This record gives sequence, C-alpha cells and structure tokens, in this order.
Amino acid sequence: MKTGTYTVNNKMGLHARPAAEIAKIAGKHKSAVTLLSGSKKANGKSVLMLTTLGAKKGTEITLQVEGEDEEEVFEILDDMFANSFHEE
Repeated sequence: MKTGTYTVNNKMGLHARPAAEIAKIAGKHKSAVTLLSGSKKANGKSVLMLTTLGAKKGTEITLQVEGEDEEEVFEILDDMFANSFHEE
C-alpha cells in the first residue's frame, strides 16, 4: 500500500473538477484508491463520495492506494495533490 498525506492548497478545495479528475484516474486502474479526511472516508473512484469529504483549502487529506498498479496510480495522484490539482 502506498500512502501520502497532503494539505489541500487550491482556493476552491476538493470540488467537483478535481474530484472528477481523481475518479477518472482511479477508474482507469485496478488498484483501490481511498481518501481520508478527519473521520470521513471516500472511495477514490466515486466523484460523489470524494465531494462529500468537504475538503476545503487547508484541509489535510490522506491518500491510500493499494493494488497491482499502485505505484503508477500513486505517482499520478501524488503529482495532482502536490500541484494543487493544476488549478493555481
């Protein structure tokens, strides 16, 4: 399992567009993708579940990727989080 912790830095937080991007990437791969925020947990392949995290700017998010292609998936999502979902 690959795990990373990030602070949401983009102005709008984890809103529909970045949630859709995460779900799109996760959906193309076999690994399980889970995001955690406080006591909330979301399946990374579900846009709806991701938006229910309510992750605003400054929120800490933990990303967990587990499966046969976890390295590839984690690298892509790690880049997205590190670059504020390419929105800044």
